[in-house]
Amino acid sequence: MEIVGSLVSQLSKDAPPKEWKEMESWEYYADNGASVSPQSAQGSPFSAAAVAVTGDPLTNLYEDLAAEQKARAVYDNILRLSDDPDVNEVIKFLRQREIIHFQRFGEAKRAERNSFCRTTLIFAT
Repeated sequence: MEIVGSLVSQLSKDAPPKEWKEMESWEYYADNGASVSPQSAQGSPFSAAAVAVTGDPLTNLYEDLAAEQKARAVYDNILRLSDDPDVNEVIKFLRQREIIHFQRFGEAKRAERNSFCRTTLIFAT
């Protein structure tokens, strides 16, 4: 989030209010100025309610896997919209990081499933 926030801040630095109005983003500017406020493209602010945990490790890992794929999809969309090579390099780095996170969560899920299966067999016998 810090990287994307810094990128947006750098791109919008010194942009006059007139440009925000021309981009039809004046409401955002009125609330936040050129600062970054975490929200969706539709304007829904970030909420901790979006971070779901259940107490069940496998369920939580599936949630983590889904979050990584959603983030990767957002970065793919940004790359389709952007023609700025500097922005694209940053987004490509972040996209690759999501792919690595997805792989690591997948490894953790497999290890947890194996552990769960061994525990189930012990209790079943």
